[in-house]
Amino acid sequence: MDDYREEIRTLREKLNENSRLYYELDAPVMSDYEYDRLYRRLEDLEAEHPEEVTPDSPTQRIGDKILKGFGTYEHERPLESLQDVFNAEELSDFCARLEEALGEVPEYSVEPKVDGLSVALEYRDGVFVRGGTRGDGRTGEDVTENLKTIRSIPRTLPEKLPRLIVRGEVYMSRAVFEELNELREIGGEKLLANPRNAAAGALRQLNPKIAAERKLDIVIFNLEGADGKAFDTHAAALDYLQSQGFPVIPHRTLSGTDAVQAEIDRINDRRADYPFDIDGGVMKLNVLSKRGRLGSTAKFPRWAVAFKYPPEKKSSVVRDIVVQVGRTGVLTPKAILEPVRLAGTAVSAATLHNQNYITEKDIRIGDTVTVQKAGEIIPEVLEVDFSKRPENTVPYRLPDMCPICGAPVRRDEDGAAVRCTGAECPARLLRRLAHFAGRDAMDIDGLGPAVVKQLVESGLVRNEADLYNLRNERERLITLERMGEKSVDRLLQSIEASKTRDLSKLLCALGIRQVGEKAAQALAARFRTMDALLSATEEDLTAVPDVGAVTARAVMEFLRQPQSVDLITRLKSAGVRMDSALKVMDGPFTGMTFVLTGALSRFDRKTAEAKIKALGGKASGSVSKKTTYVVAGEDPGSKLRKAQELNIPVLNEDAFAEMLARAEDAAR
Repeated sequence: MDDYREEIRTLREKLNENSRLYYELDAPVMSDYEYDRLYRRLEDLEAEHPEEVTPDSPTQRIGDKILKGFGTYEHERPLESLQDVFNAEELSDFCARLEEALGEVPEYSVEPKVDGLSVALEYRDGVFVRGGTRGDGRTGEDVTENLKTIRSIPRTLPEKLPRLIVRGEVYMSRAVFEELNELREIGGEKLLANPRNAAAGALRQLNPKIAAERKLDIVIFNLEGADGKAFDTHAAALDYLQSQGFPVIPHRTLSGTDAVQAEIDRINDRRADYPFDIDGGVMKLNVLSKRGRLGSTAKFPRWAVAFKYPPEKKSSVVRDIVVQVGRTGVLTPKAILEPVRLAGTAVSAATLHNQNYITEKDIRIGDTVTVQKAGEIIPEVLEVDFSKRPENTVPYRLPDMCPICGAPVRRDEDGAAVRCTGAECPARLLRRLAHFAGRDAMDIDGLGPAVVKQLVESGLVRNEADLYNLRNERERLITLERMGEKSVDRLLQSIEASKTRDLSKLLCALGIRQVGEKAAQALAARFRTMDALLSATEEDLTAVPDVGAVTARAVMEFLRQPQSVDLITRLKSAGVRMDSALKVMDGPFTGMTFVLTGALSRFDRKTAEAKIKALGGKASGSVSKKTTYVVAGEDPGSKLRKAQELNIPVLNEDAFAEMLARAEDAAR
């Protein structure tokens, strides 16, 4: 049977793809534990069939490619990865091999395995001069400028050794991660999956200012080299580094397999006490000379091993299901559980994601369920033990009305999310304000997610209209964090200026589903005033270019809600403009729809679209039978293929420029 060949091929493809996503994009599709398990299976198969080993197998390399945009960092001594073990028996076997090779029961150092990004830091004459990521173990990325933004990395050392190199793990604390994700949610950005990905992404920012904003941290776990300094043990080296101002890894020195296993179990039980995420424990020989005797394989040191903790699962009972309303108005069900201990913390609640998730697993109040921590952060319900289901349970359905404000909820047309439609829902306030102030909306400079959060938490703002009363709260604003007199005055000026924005900006700012910048402009140009729009019928709306049936229904639903009418009334009373100077454009391109695809060299995308609209045409993002022309730049992709399938005329950039010039002459 040649089934093993297909399994080897499949394993390589899965592992290589996840490795690419993990190291290059910081977006893995499987857990570390699952990756390590598949890796071990591939190792076993290749050991049984060595003729099947190929150079592109993940077992034949340590790391992955470095990213574009950074210089390279050559490691004088390879930064090796560690061999993994997954249970007490494998750890005991590893210790037995060490003891047999050394002829004694050695002393070990046991430490948490930090789930971050490994780096080397280089000091000359006591001054930090350079740092790089681990990369493939020999060549990494030079991320010196970003490392300089990490406050826990000492810039100078008390002892001025000619050269010192240390190895550490850059991480983002859970507290910082939660704060960052909260601000991203307020700002409408995609949430980060976990602190490790967040730290890796921050360290790889080409702009050090962005890296500094991410508040990264580091913990040092090894001395790679110190000119003029010698140590007998790993523990002594770490003590020295701590005396020089480095934050070093918590560690304990002990002997014997049982003691090592007990300490690894203790680290697992206390993982919630660490500021960083961990995914295992590390055991190393403490005496450095004994490390030298054992050396390394082609990939791993023979004197250390990483014990990987499996995802911990526990059984519990669903006592209730409650609904939370997020910053974007999405209703998220949460299971209230009989408390259990998972990954070092007491867990009494777990996410149920959405209605689809609940229905698929048939989760009901009263069920006995299996719970696991996903990515060591958010507990989730994995499955139901139907054999223990009480009688008379009923399927769970999300409510039809928002539990916070009472407004109707609506399921997204293109997904599983159920969303509150209330214009004044308090749960959505932070996200609404950040959107209201955005560049495509009211364009209020200085009113980013962090400031919005402060304004709401201080009680100064309870809805969008309250922004226009802040001019009476200048003294209170000055007392807020990072809000000095100049920044407050600039903010107030920007808020005041936003009153004069065109109606199209206000329509975009109100956060009506399906109404972005283009649809808002089309509505403002057609109806000219807010009062006229409030009086419009669905048929009136669908007659507007850029407004289809779905958008028309969303606009009608929004405008019919008492909350929406109340908000618009308050904004009008605050002096916000309620009319538009935009005109329905007729011109040489009237009735034409253009789709731009690929990289344009003579125009940037926004300029080209603006020219099309100024000449009466429409710029669309997708190709359909209604498309008049597709303008193709370099690397046009799937839109060009679809245009060819539909026989839509395709213009290169030169032909498009000539067409624009003729149309502009005709419009003069």
